[in-house]
Amino acid sequence: MVSYYDQGREASRLEGGSGPLEFVRTQEILRRHLPRPPGFVLDVGGASGVHAAWLARDGYSVHVVDPIELHVEQALAAAAAQPSAPFTAAIGDARALDHQEACADAVLLLGPLYHLTTLEDRLTALREASRVARPGGVVFAAAISRFAPLIDGLLNPGTGFLLDPGFREIVERDLRDGQHRNPTGRHGWFTTAYFHLPDELREEVVAAELYVVELLGIEGPGGLVPDLAARWRDAAWREALLFAARAVESEPAMLGAAGHLMAVARKPA
Repeated sequence: MVSYYDQGREASRLEGGSGPLEFVRTQEILRRHLPRPPGFVLDVGGASGVHAAWLARDGYSVHVVDPIELHVEQALAAAAAQPSAPFTAAIGDARALDHQEACADAVLLLGPLYHLTTLEDRLTALREASRVARPGGVVFAAAISRFAPLIDGLLNPGTGFLLDPGFREIVERDLRDGQHRNPTGRHGWFTTAYFHLPDELREEVVAAELYVVELLGIEGPGGLVPDLAARWRDAAWREALLFAARAVESEPAMLGAAGHLMAVARKPA
């Protein structure tokens, strides 16, 4: 995983393909449930600070925790680039947060759950998020859908990944047990990860003694559009893509078709 992210591409991941749709939808879901600023947001696995930056501009005090040194350097650079709305960042592990109990108004887990491949580690991260959240605080837990590689390999224009026997073997394991492995090292085939079924994400959040407020598909059916990047640049199409995502965001029959899932949870008061 470290070698994958040391390539430095995470900082620009949300700028192309389905990234802008994922970014805007994540923004609106967070803003829907966050308490009004000011407040303290702990962004666990916050990578290069792409969400921390706008949260700080919204008026929150934000701290990024990430295990990748390059990501922390990028996050600190992003914070320095907006001196009127700074935030902080440091190396850390989602499973052992260096923060006091009940210190955060909100905790973001927008990456850790799909890089922790054992149930024990995922539950540990969720329990740590619950520990540092204040009573009644909100925890946002994102996951990658079990079906994302299959859909991407079939529909992603110009790749034809699913025509490759090697990629098809990877997808077969993804569908079987959610464990994603990429022995080739090809960047487009992602890195070591775990991909969730929607009900699994809910069950894991509940097992960490958090109350699930909403379980949502982030991109919705718009993430299936082959020429998504081109359509996103058109204002009318952009609104249509967002309408489609919002219209079925909590529909159980549609959740698995979204590239990313989001569990919005609260710590019992």
